[in-house]
Amino acid sequence: MTTTSPTTGPDFVSLQVRDLAASADFYERVVGLARVPAPNPQAVVFTSGSVSFAVRTPLPGVDLDAHAQLGVGVGIWFHHPEALVVHERVVGHGAVVVQEPADGPFGTTFAFRDPDGYVITVHSQA
Repeated sequence: MTTTSPTTGPDFVSLQVRDLAASADFYERVVGLARVPAPNPQAVVFTSGSVSFAVRTPLPGVDLDAHAQLGVGVGIWFHHPEALVVHERVVGHGAVVVQEPADGPFGTTFAFRDPDGYVITVHSQA
């Protein structure tokens, strides 16, 4: 098979979650993402720049509780010019911070676990 254009991506990222309403609230209220209308009642979609992000109910046959740690080896990063503001909200919510804020090549970065245990990194430099 011959293709004339390369595959691009990722252009959409979604996490399968145990409690859609709680995860949607966390990503909207605590992380600060903006919801967009989604035609699928099994997902809540957020706009996050050029790549959309969503939390969704598990696909058929997926048992999230069968895994010791969800998302091991996958890095999901969000940008916020004031990463420390997001850090304060995450800490105030009681989420586990797995990497405290530090300055590096991507600006101020920190990482936390979301309600399902996925590790999410926030960085300040665009």
